[in-house]
Parts: sequence; C-alpha cells; structure tokens
Amino acid sequence: MADQGLYQIQVQGWISERWRDWFEEMSIMRDQTSNGVHITMLTGIVADQAALLGLLQKLYTLGFPLLLVRRKEVDGMSDSAHE
Repeated sequence: MADQGLYQIQVQGWISERWRDWFEEMSIMRDQTSNGVHITMLTGIVADQAALLGLLQKLYTLGFPLLLVRRKEVDGMSDSAHE
C-alpha cells in the first residue's frame, strides 16, 4: 500500500481539542454510543503506510483503544474495514 488513502479511525474515549495539532489534517468528531461509551472518529488523508503507523502509534501512546480502521481510496473506488 504505497498510495495515499482516506482513512477513518475510531477509538474508545474522547480526544481533547488540545491534541488537534498532534493529528494535523485529521478531522476529529466525538460521539457517545447508546450505552454511554465515548468514542472519537478521526478522518483524513494519510500519505502512506508509514504515516498510518505513526498515527496509530500516537493513539497508542495516548492510551486510546482502537475500535476501527477503514481505508477508502482517494478517488472513492475502494473501501475496506478492519474491526
């Protein structure tokens, strides 16, 4: 996977606004599930697999459990999810 892609990454917990700069161009949306669990969805373009790994490492460092990683081709041709 060398091409850039549009990624959606969902974690358990709320990522505070103070961390927005650490996640660069990713949009951050927070929500709460029906059973009261806080979740955060990061969405944005990731350059390559190395950049994705760096992003996931940041989430790990902050202690957020990973719930979902979904990749979509930039042109919308492909869609894959890993839960």
